[in-house]
Amino acid sequence: MSRHHDRREFLKRSAQLSAGLGLLGAFAPPASAAEKEPLFRISLAEWSLHRALKGGKLDNLDFAKTAKQDYGIEAVEYVNQFFKDKAKDQKYLAEMKKRAADLGVKSLLIMIDGEGALGDADEKKRLAAVEKHYPWVEAAKYLGCHAIRVNAASSGSYDEQLERAADGLRRLSEFGDQHEIEVIVENHGGLSSNGQWLAAVIKKVGHKRCGTLPDFGNFRLAERKYYDRYKGVAELMPYAKAVSAKSHDFNEQGEETETDYRKMMKIVLDAGYHGYVGIEYEGSQLSEPEGIKATKKLLEKVRAELSA
Repeated sequence: MSRHHDRREFLKRSAQLSAGLGLLGAFAPPASAAEKEPLFRISLAEWSLHRALKGGKLDNLDFAKTAKQDYGIEAVEYVNQFFKDKAKDQKYLAEMKKRAADLGVKSLLIMIDGEGALGDADEKKRLAAVEKHYPWVEAAKYLGCHAIRVNAASSGSYDEQLERAADGLRRLSEFGDQHEIEVIVENHGGLSSNGQWLAAVIKKVGHKRCGTLPDFGNFRLAERKYYDRYKGVAELMPYAKAVSAKSHDFNEQGEETETDYRKMMKIVLDAGYHGYVGIEYEGSQLSEPEGIKATKKLLEKVRAELSA
């Protein structure tokens, strides 16, 4: 048999073998199926450990390590209260960034409090509040975050507050846009705990960088007056760029006693949101570590049920 014939036979058999393997590949599940994206991911809000932080039992620089090593969570949401004077401290921010990066922990956002009312009735004070948020936008950018969480505090009538809050948020969102940082508003007391009002504010701002951070529990309008939490989250979800899973107490079955997590997470997912859901434990019956673990377990259980 000639060498040419041998070569032809070899090429023929190779082609048949390749075709057979290709056919097998057609019936094999795609590689992505085994690594299917989760319905949502879980992050940890630093406020969940506010007692430990305020009591000196935990340092802000160790928050990323605590999230990963103690709770198996690889994404964090900082709170500016725990490094209040460090917004412009490059050395400190570099250390924060390095510690998170070394652990493979993702920095998602910084929650900003105490920097003035973005909807202040006095225009000068409103502009000053906007500018006080600028260093936090820059710090968030440096840390690798995608957003800062702010408050839409204001005063006056329903419509006046809507106008004032939208004005302050618009100005801050324009600055955020220069740094590719989103400005997201949490329902956090006053009129901001009225889902309809806050949704109208975001609509009025009309900026791609401005959105919401719906919190499952912050719907207290006044003493003994509450906005419906499910209605509120549903109204805020179309603008959501983050979600906060507020928790307080749990029953023997591991269910949160104030929020139906299945119902709430269905609202979140039905809005097309599949990003991070941040654990924000605020209870007193369980310790902070136990409360974080209970919230994580519940979120994982609900995710598994809704994925089935």
